[in-house]
Order: sequence, then structure tokens, then C-alpha cells
Amino acid sequence: MDPLTLVVVVAAVASGACWVLSIATRDTSWVDRAWSIVPVVYVWIFAIAALTAGFDAARLIVMAVLATAWGARLTFNFARKGGYTGTEDYRWAILRGRMRPWQFQAFNLLFIIGFQMTLLVLITLPAHIALTTPAPLTAWDALFSVLFLALLTGETVADQQQWDFHRRKAAGEASGFLAAGLFRYSRHPNFFFEQSQWWIFYAIGATAAVASGAGFIGGALNWTIIGPILLTALFIGSTIFTESISASRYPEYAQYRRTTSMIVPLPPRATT
Repeated sequence: MDPLTLVVVVAAVASGACWVLSIATRDTSWVDRAWSIVPVVYVWIFAIAALTAGFDAARLIVMAVLATAWGARLTFNFARKGGYTGTEDYRWAILRGRMRPWQFQAFNLLFIIGFQMTLLVLITLPAHIALTTPAPLTAWDALFSVLFLALLTGETVADQQQWDFHRRKAAGEASGFLAAGLFRYSRHPNFFFEQSQWWIFYAIGATAAVASGAGFIGGALNWTIIGPILLTALFIGSTIFTESISASRYPEYAQYRRTTSMIVPLPPRATT
């Protein structure tokens, strides 16, 4: 089977499973549980296809290893927060309370499952570009791989800082919201690092296209850019919604918003 077709089939099966499970369990976090797993499967499908066809698969192996590192870290962080023990994302419960049952089910099918599972395919399609435009590794691949790992490290640090804070909060040793460490420079540094990794993943795919002889259009700028663009749009929308909840819980969050960048880490702004 063509690898892209296989990816679409796997995505369709995974989406169907998430929808059935969400109905059966009244828990809409099944896509959250698949989020760090299915992209890794998709990238390895492309990498194995290159190996099987006898292509120069070095770049795709690098991409698959990077995606696996991303997935392993995110899966670990999600698991330790109870994500695989039946804990539903609190935001879905809030939305469920604001909608009629049929409206929420439509939202569940079309957005939570349909859009997000499609997005998880789209962000991995730079691997399809690398498969269809095979070329030897370049210095750009090395640079982008190092940047990817640096961003992965940054996200690991941000998530650990958040984990430590919430453990102190649960023990009664802290209150409110985290505004120290990396969170002094961005209200959501982990979101910044997460999105940036997939922009770098796109850049690696674009490097393959350029190295194979494609120009700027179709090479450095190719159709798979839709993946990171939509991912960024999703994170911005999710962040706005999440912050509306935080602002309703903590009056001092308004001051934090005024002094701290929303996503991109920047020096704190002075208050007047």
C-alpha cells in the first residue's frame, strides 16, 4: 500500500476508535491520549517505506527518531498527570456544560476528533516530502536536528517546572499560578517549544525538497506548511480559552498578562 494511503487509513481507524470510545465512556479525552502516539506511527510508516524501496532513508530515519523522542517525552508527561487513567481534560467538561448535548457531540465529532486527528496527520507530512524527494543529508539537517532537540529540552524543562509547582500546590506549599522560571518570560513556554518543534520538522522536510533541486516555491515553501500553521492556530485558540478560565479564577492573572508574553519567551514588561 502507498505509505500516504496507509497513514490515512491508520488515521481513519484511530479517529473512529476515539469517537466510539468517547461515546461509550462519556470521556472526550481519547484524542489527547492518542496525540503523542499516532504522529510517531505516521513518520515511521514513511521511514520504513523509504527503507523498503531502497531510497536514501537517512533523513527519514532522523525525522522518525526526532518524532519518537518528542512522542516519548510527551507521553511520559501526559501519563504522570493521570492522562491514561480516565482523567478528562477539564476544558472539555467546561465546554460540555456550555452546550446542549447534541451541540457538544457535533463539536466532539467535527473538532475534537475530526479536526485534531486530521491535524496530527498534517504535521507529519514533511516526512512525505522527504520520502518523495530523496536527497543526501546536508548541514541544514544537522542544524535543524540540533534546534529540534534544544526545543525538546526546553519543553521538558517547562513541563518539569509546571509539574513541580502543581505538586507544591497540592501539598499546600504554593498557590495561584506559576509565574517563575521559564514562566517568567512566557505564560506558556511549553506551548512555544511544542509548536516550534513542528516548524523545525517542516524545515527538515523542506530541506529535502531543496536538496533534490526544488526551488523556493515547492521546496523551502511547500504545501505541508499547512500543518504547522494549523497547529499554531489551534494552540493560540486553546491558549485564549485556557487563559479565560485562569483569569476567572485568579484576579491577579490580569497583571501577569500585562507583564508577560503569551507564548513567545520575551523579557518581562515593566509595569506602570
